[in-house]
Amino acid sequence: MRPTAIDWTPPERAEGEPRPPAEWRRILALFRPYRARLAVVGLLVAASAVVSVVSPFLLRAVLDTAIPQGRTGLLSLLALGMILTAVVNSIFNVLQTLISTTVGQRVMHDLRTAVYGHLQRQSLAFFTRTRTGEVQSRIANDIGGMQSTVTSTATSLVSNLTAVVASVVAMVALDWRLTVVSLLLLPLFVWISRRVGQERKKITTERQKQLAAMSSAVQESLSVSGILLGRTMGRSGSLAREFTGQSDQLADLEVRASMAGRWRMNTIQIVMAAMPALIYWAAGLTSAAGAPIVSVGTLVAFVTLQQGLFRPTVSLLSTGVDVQTSLALFQRIFEYLDLPVEIDEPADPVTLTDIRGEVRFKDVDFRYDPAQERPTLAGVDLTVPAGSSLAVVGETGSGKTTLSYLVPRLYDVTGGSVTLDGVDVRELSFDTLARAVGVVSQETYLFHASVAENLRFAKPGASDAELVEAARAAQVHDTIAALPDGYDTLVGERGYRFSGGEKQRLALARTILRNPPVLILDEATSALDNRTEHAVQQAVDTLAAGRTTITIAHRLSTVRAADQIAVLDHGEVVELGTHEELVALDGRYAALLRREVPEAARQPEPAALGHV
Repeated sequence: MRPTAIDWTPPERAEGEPRPPAEWRRILALFRPYRARLAVVGLLVAASAVVSVVSPFLLRAVLDTAIPQGRTGLLSLLALGMILTAVVNSIFNVLQTLISTTVGQRVMHDLRTAVYGHLQRQSLAFFTRTRTGEVQSRIANDIGGMQSTVTSTATSLVSNLTAVVASVVAMVALDWRLTVVSLLLLPLFVWISRRVGQERKKITTERQKQLAAMSSAVQESLSVSGILLGRTMGRSGSLAREFTGQSDQLADLEVRASMAGRWRMNTIQIVMAAMPALIYWAAGLTSAAGAPIVSVGTLVAFVTLQQGLFRPTVSLLSTGVDVQTSLALFQRIFEYLDLPVEIDEPADPVTLTDIRGEVRFKDVDFRYDPAQERPTLAGVDLTVPAGSSLAVVGETGSGKTTLSYLVPRLYDVTGGSVTLDGVDVRELSFDTLARAVGVVSQETYLFHASVAENLRFAKPGASDAELVEAARAAQVHDTIAALPDGYDTLVGERGYRFSGGEKQRLALARTILRNPPVLILDEATSALDNRTEHAVQQAVDTLAAGRTTITIAHRLSTVRAADQIAVLDHGEVVELGTHEELVALDGRYAALLRREVPEAARQPEPAALGHV
């Protein structure tokens, strides 16, 4: 189901303008697409309020007329009227609850999908600096915490406001003097609720931060990697104590949130309970002073209406407290929605149908942070003809991986451009870029799903035969076939059922299914033993044949047959050429080679495993 289109852009705010009004405008904008349904709710609420104030008047007629005068026929009609008003009111309440809950859930859906979609348009830098548990907490806990407020707020506000107005009008019609007495304490109620709302909002902000921290701790320490690290380092007890401390802090905050303003709100309840006695006392005093005597029916009807006034008033004030509490959650969500879009599809994207695969870096600069003193990449000029291979080598931190990630737009350049077949990648549609570029990174990610489902993530409609063909090409079919359930075997959390080499070959098989003309290989064999490296390298050679290939090399033995080798140093290309040319140059590349294999630069080179 597609989310309703909503403009999530924050309203422009002049310097010094208070933040809350802007936040309220954005919150109200959530409900704008559902105005028609909310109008129906408003009509139902108004009708319900009118019906509700009819019963006290019927009750007055029963007490002042029907019973004293012995008019049984009138008494029956009045009793029937009271029953009918209750039935009609119940029907109205059910309908308004159904519609308002539906609207609330749609708003929640829109908010969740908006946050998810917005985060998808962030660059990889956002996710490297943000804890996974924090992101999950904002989408699950923060939005979930708003649910009751969002689903009931609109109806509650309209319902209670209408009930208050209708009750006051009816009370004035019965006795304006008693109405004045009843309204004297309303300012106190409002003041108390505002204080409680501010207190709960502050505590809610603290609570959600603590909840996010605890979620991150669980995410990190109870993952497969976290369990392995904790046990092998002897830190399981320390992690458990840390979690216990975080949970204890959260429990304290929950108690504070529950008790915040509880005594103040109970004061309102006590005053409400005492109000009927105050009205009886006031009616007695006015009668003793010579004013017209208030009839029993009028007095009972008035007290009934008074309760009909105070209950929605307290509910209205409680709604205000809940909204203040939820405002803290909305602000946390808006923090994510206000993040500038870093990776966005152009309004009129270019779609390439026949992709040759020529990649060019034109005077490329890149900084992770605009305030970064030295750029990560500076003035990079490289051309990779279609079907050829480029290997990028250099010291750790020289910018190799960053350079390769500019092609699939995991990051965007901050200067210059990266082109695919002569078109700036920032002008291409996301679909074109996804079809054109395949990435096999050193950190292989597998879902907790079957082998087949992991492979089909690259091509959802792939047949079983295509899966087998891709697995054979990646030299992993025999491994899969030997599993108890074959391609239906669950790979385990992050693929921990498989070895490093097997996961790399599964990732290669997944990329083979996509059949991209451009391949980015962030050295997939650097951490493998020689036998496994050989198997993976053969799969890489199969995959790279006939494709434009950019390899990030950590082992120079894997790139000697590359058409070009670029040496990066502090983000700049300092050498470019073939293996033989760079060895003869006896510069940075030769130094790296000598460090990896002593005397290698002066020895005849063995044949490379393949085209990488």
